[in-house]
Amino acid sequence: MTTTPFPDGFLWGGATAANQIEGAYDAGGKGLSVQDVMPQGISGPRSAEPTPDNLKLVGIDHYHRYAEDIALFAEMGFGVYRFSIAWSRIFPNGDETEPNEEGLAFYDRVLDELEKHGIEPLVTISHYETPLHLAEAYGGWTNRALIGFYERYARTLFERFGARVKYWLTFNEINSLLHAPFMSGGIPIPEGGVPKGDLYQAMHHELVASARATRIAREVAPEAKVGCMVLSMPIYPLTPSPADAVAVMDADHGNLVYGDVHTRGEYPGYFLRRLREEGIALDITDDDRTDLKNTVDFVSFSYYMSIAETADPALRAAGEGNIMGGVPNPTLPASEWGWQIDPVGLRLVLNQFWDRWQKPLFVVENGLGARDQLVEIDGEKTVVDDYRIAYLNDHLVQVGEAIEDGVEVLGYTSWGCIDIVSASTAQLSKRYGFIYVDRNDDGTGTLDRYRKKSFGWYADVIRTNGASLTR
Repeated sequence: MTTTPFPDGFLWGGATAANQIEGAYDAGGKGLSVQDVMPQGISGPRSAEPTPDNLKLVGIDHYHRYAEDIALFAEMGFGVYRFSIAWSRIFPNGDETEPNEEGLAFYDRVLDELEKHGIEPLVTISHYETPLHLAEAYGGWTNRALIGFYERYARTLFERFGARVKYWLTFNEINSLLHAPFMSGGIPIPEGGVPKGDLYQAMHHELVASARATRIAREVAPEAKVGCMVLSMPIYPLTPSPADAVAVMDADHGNLVYGDVHTRGEYPGYFLRRLREEGIALDITDDDRTDLKNTVDFVSFSYYMSIAETADPALRAAGEGNIMGGVPNPTLPASEWGWQIDPVGLRLVLNQFWDRWQKPLFVVENGLGARDQLVEIDGEKTVVDDYRIAYLNDHLVQVGEAIEDGVEVLGYTSWGCIDIVSASTAQLSKRYGFIYVDRNDDGTGTLDRYRKKSFGWYADVIRTNGASLTR
């Protein structure tokens, strides 16, 4: 029998986000979110109101087809499914005192389907979909009032679903706030950009809100496990120069501070130094400091690419896909969208996070966006996506290596396990899924679902608990 490093009980599955999958943007009492006015993703300007070119308004119509989709996930053998709850489906404007029952009932139905198939839910409370009213009337997360609105929202979810959901994530990729303030924090972007002090204050408000949600979960649903979620980005020095190594350390600190606060309950010295040197004084209350002591049970993260860093301005070439800064690594290939492909980086980041935080880890996003071609083989429509299989295989092998290194990994959810609208580009042609959805960038298509070649491959990986991976 082939041995596997993946432990018994390892959670295999997939991940999606409400704004990229559900559609039905104005159904069931839902209010508008920031995503409903982002027709080009983070790559383009927002619109004044929802426009027909915004593919997220329909998504892949998961709102009406969730039972069909979850049945396909079960066919692959999913043990866990990560999805997000749309804040504006529960509190349409975000600042109401009473939730929208139709929205809560929808997620009850989703959980019913998951329970029917024995799939563990992993729920993201806020995944890039701040209610639009909170952005326009309050300035998004720059405003301390959002802590209370989020607290009410989180409490509502824990009270309604706490007995049915064990694993929760507070904010998706919380460290993206400084780089995508409108999408990540509902912060309107003025001419000239958002002042750095406002961004750091918004970061602080989200960290306090996350900690409060963790405390509430322990009160309302003591069996629940609450995790943070960060965008991971291993960084290599572009040259052996010590100055480049320091540049890597500084860039790394910009990402690690979020996990440091979530797991240690206070701001680290390197971040306080950055605030002093940039002349920024944050509004931090004594209650905030107490709240931050409510640290997470586990750390989850996305992993797509690594970057390089240098202290030499002449070498700071921008990478097309490097949305978090950095420079391209000349030793690595890249995807069609310029995201550098680095399976070994996943092992490195797993070890780094485990050594640093000593908290169980969960890989909740990893995948390859690619242009798939639907073909017919033996009378069945499919996609021969050997490139996706190779990408995922190589990354999962490195997860196995990290487990052999002694890292505690709870599970792995492949990003966009069914084709969804891309967050970064708002395209459907940038496909990640094991399941092809017939919808095009111009909005045409039947929305029919087809199993790709990777569908059967991933089913084998799950069935064998990783023993079928090619090493």
